[in-house]
Amino acid sequence: MKMRSILLAALMSSAATSAFAQETKSADVDTSAIVAEYSSRMKEVAHKIWEHPELGYLENETSALLQEELKAAGFEVESGVAGIPTAFTAKAGSGDGPVIAILAEMDALPGFSQAATPVKEAVDGIGSGHACGHHLFGAGSVGAAIAIKKWLEETGTPGQIRLYGTPAEEGGSGKVYMVRGGLFSDVDTVLHWHPSDGNSAAQGGTLSNISGKFRFHGKSAHAAMAPDKGRSALDGVEALNFMVNAMREHVPQETRIHYAITNGGAAPNVVPDFAEVYYYVRHPDPAVVADVIARVKKAAEGAALGTETSYEFEVLGGVYSILPNDTLGKAMHESLASVGAPQWSEADMKFAEELQQSLQNKPPLSSAAEIGEYTFGGVGYASTDVGDVSWAAPTVGLGTATWVPGVPAHSWQAVASGGMDIGYKGMDVAAKTLAAMAVRLFSEPALVEQARAEFDKARGEGFEYRPLIGDREPPLDYRVAGE
Repeated sequence: MKMRSILLAALMSSAATSAFAQETKSADVDTSAIVAEYSSRMKEVAHKIWEHPELGYLENETSALLQEELKAAGFEVESGVAGIPTAFTAKAGSGDGPVIAILAEMDALPGFSQAATPVKEAVDGIGSGHACGHHLFGAGSVGAAIAIKKWLEETGTPGQIRLYGTPAEEGGSGKVYMVRGGLFSDVDTVLHWHPSDGNSAAQGGTLSNISGKFRFHGKSAHAAMAPDKGRSALDGVEALNFMVNAMREHVPQETRIHYAITNGGAAPNVVPDFAEVYYYVRHPDPAVVADVIARVKKAAEGAALGTETSYEFEVLGGVYSILPNDTLGKAMHESLASVGAPQWSEADMKFAEELQQSLQNKPPLSSAAEIGEYTFGGVGYASTDVGDVSWAAPTVGLGTATWVPGVPAHSWQAVASGGMDIGYKGMDVAAKTLAAMAVRLFSEPALVEQARAEFDKARGEGFEYRPLIGDREPPLDYRVAGE
């Protein structure tokens, strides 16, 4: 018995020593330092994407560039996933341990051509721009993934880091097709970030959203000589819009409905035989969105009946609201605090002061950016396909300051800021924070389990994911035909 006790004590001592050695080795490998080593290249990648903005589902050069960076770092890359040529996955690490995913968005917005100047200045030959900072998003996420891969290798930690190249977030619902295809079914935790004018890991919801186009068909005729022979497709659109505007009084108050007539005919003296209107319906609850869009379709049926026209409806996008996770949010806030906020130079401050002259809201400027307090809950009024991902696996995100304070997303000021050091410094903080967060998840199995338990409770028993896009195939010509 004495010999057995000695052997057991020796084994326990050996295991403790091994665990201590592993913990010490992990602490010695600083992911922030690894990101810093890659930082100059990360900036080059982001700037190259910024100079050549590509719209949703058309991000061919951008996707290829990000994939090349990951392959060069030793990742196993699979392109064209979920039936989308520009979508891809990249993985590294061992099969044992948790699977931690990072999202990398990459698409630009139409109509935001802008130079890296503090005044509005379009760039010849370029009609689009990164007004939501996805050039920073994609490059920063790749930088974080490369740092995490190196950390896994140098510490010998089991687990897999996986990066998802996700196209067409701007109205194209690219991630929805990836979720529907089961690409997140074995993921333990998903990390993401987004450019902003502040630094925060606060976790809240978003609005679920369905978007699509109602196309009415009638009969053309001379509007003066033979109006009785025509049936106006534009009348159908206007009748639909009238009924929807009346409907606003009778939908849940958090509902948002917007539309734009994208084709109303070519000439007043011709009864238009074709007209089109583009609709968005939003609400925090995906079930309410599905109900409201069904009512809008009924209004379209009535409009077509009353104007003796016909109509068709094409779904262009549909996303869930984000399912926030408090467990992960608190950990992300701690990771952000450990990295610290961006520090601005005199040149950054001068640029910010000049750019703020174009803004109505001019928050105070400081060379030392702050980190916002952590909060949980509440609903924002944007929509994102990250929402669908958050219902497939526990998901957490953060925002970092890449724009001048007061600058809104989807503005020329956001494009300008994102092409300057202000944007690249914020991207650097995001990459370091994502890497630090991933290290915690790989190092603390209890944190992953706690986040999963909260996720399961929030989804509810018996939850079944049903995409709001239905069985629609990815609209690969969406940006070509839709803009």
